[in-house]
Amino acid sequence: MSTVRVYDIITKTRDGLELSREEIRFLIDGYTAGRIPDYQMAAWCMAVYFRGLSPEATAELTMAMVNSGEVLSWPELGDELVDKHSTGGVGDKTTLVLLPWVAAAGVKIAKMSGRGLGHTGGTIDKLSSIPGFRVDLNRAEFVQAVEEAGLAVVGQTGNLVPADKKLYALRDVTATVDSIPLIASSIMSKKIAAGASRIVLDVKTGSGAFMEDLDKARLLAETMVDIGVKTGRRTTALVTNMDQPLGHAVGNALEVREAIATLQGKGPEDLTELCLALGAEMLIQADKVRTPEEGRRLLLEVMEQNLPIEKFRRMIAAQGGDARVIEKPELLPQAPVCLEVHATRSGYVTHIATKTIGLIAMELGAGRQRIEDDIDLSAGLEVFVKVGDKVEVGQLTARVYGPSQDAVENAAAKLKEAIQIGESPAQPLPLVLARVSR
Repeated sequence: MSTVRVYDIITKTRDGLELSREEIRFLIDGYTAGRIPDYQMAAWCMAVYFRGLSPEATAELTMAMVNSGEVLSWPELGDELVDKHSTGGVGDKTTLVLLPWVAAAGVKIAKMSGRGLGHTGGTIDKLSSIPGFRVDLNRAEFVQAVEEAGLAVVGQTGNLVPADKKLYALRDVTATVDSIPLIASSIMSKKIAAGASRIVLDVKTGSGAFMEDLDKARLLAETMVDIGVKTGRRTTALVTNMDQPLGHAVGNALEVREAIATLQGKGPEDLTELCLALGAEMLIQADKVRTPEEGRRLLLEVMEQNLPIEKFRRMIAAQGGDARVIEKPELLPQAPVCLEVHATRSGYVTHIATKTIGLIAMELGAGRQRIEDDIDLSAGLEVFVKVGDKVEVGQLTARVYGPSQDAVENAAAKLKEAIQIGESPAQPLPLVLARVSR
């Protein structure tokens, strides 16, 4: 019989003492199985919130969570799969562009993604706006899709990291979500359990990100990279700016349309640049290139040959979708009402309240407050200006798409407040703020 007691684990954590592997596994296994009650686990989470965990304990916590459920591997596809994860942002359709682009450079990709919650969108929701596209492939279908197209993206399986599902629900109601060790172990446990051996992380920071503070975002990136190294996964992170929406489109079908344009070499400059930066890191992880500069050159070469859009076409077809959306984006869900927003004064865009824009999109129906909520795949908005842009009175700055005239008018009024125009030019932050590697 084990001599480990939950009370002692809570006390040691509260006092800043090191936890053993046995203690951490006892805690996670017991809580997942229902042997440890919520009130004790809540006390431990609060102790972690205030005292933190050592890098070694954070890595042990991650692996205990990984082993709480199904752990996937893909020997049929080769051992060295590269995965990418974003901590979420407004208009972040990076995965839709990045994966076909990197796959066009010769990297095989098998990815599991989640649905959106709150003001950030989910990749699975975006892909679901493509008519017929299946995100619920079984293992054999998933492997076949990767073999046919070179990549596939599906929803997460139900038994992947059950400890994280249970623990996150508890943290959500006990004010312990904002803890670097708990956030990092939550993210990395899902990546590792899904079978990734090489991981590129896009850690967002700024007004539209979960982690608004740059120093905290950098610490989160460092913590996740450290977990990767300690658990035998090659891991690199970029800390990127989410002080304004990425690209123009915010909303599921709208973002798919913008991703298609970007894969054709006609997308927004910031989205293209971020995909180049992340794509270069994925190519390094896949041993295709040695430096980010080499990676960028290879990505630009395959873009010139129109290979990324063809990869996306093959992926859509392999997963049952209607690939005609590439030539006919009007086949994507269309909102019944569209309203243009124009600048009410001349000047320079000084600030964009990015989280507010994400919430506006959510209120239009493009996002969900609870994971079981239905969403409107056609709803959303497009913001055509960036911080630092010069605008003239009457200039088109945005479009709003929604289910009714009242809904889009209400959203447009809030959007005008979210885009601030001043007399002096503002200098936006760089898109990539830091690179973290070991």
